[in-house]
Amino acid sequence: MSNTNFNLKQFIIITLITSIWINASEVFRYFVLVMSRIKSFFENKAGIAEMDVGIFSIWGLWDTLLTAVLVFTFWLYTQTFENTLKSVLIAGTIVWLAVFVIFWVATANMGLSDWNILLITLPLSWLEMIVGAWIAFRLYATGRWVN
Repeated sequence: MSNTNFNLKQFIIITLITSIWINASEVFRYFVLVMSRIKSFFENKAGIAEMDVGIFSIWGLWDTLLTAVLVFTFWLYTQTFENTLKSVLIAGTIVWLAVFVIFWVATANMGLSDWNILLITLPLSWLEMIVGAWIAFRLYATGRWVN
């Protein structure tokens, strides 16, 4: 990164572009791999793991917030350690630990999901964060978003 000052416009654009990946990954993982397991865990109780427009909208906001945290953490990390692939791995992993590992372990610990679901959700969510950080890495490296 050539500019160490935080550029809000650059941050917003990179967050919005990166959120396309994050949203797609979240939707795929949930609908293809998680939803049926959650419904099965609760023995198909009505209203569990359902998706409607309101919930889907909240989920989109959640994914955008998650992306903003990832992009900001990546930017912050690169201010000291440069814009490298190592920064992608570390920043992506930090956000993954702080968001997904805590969420899924707490969910399973409270009896709201099966522990086995972590074997699916944790590796895929880690990959999601790494790819998201890599997208931010590539966009910040181009430097086209500075103005």
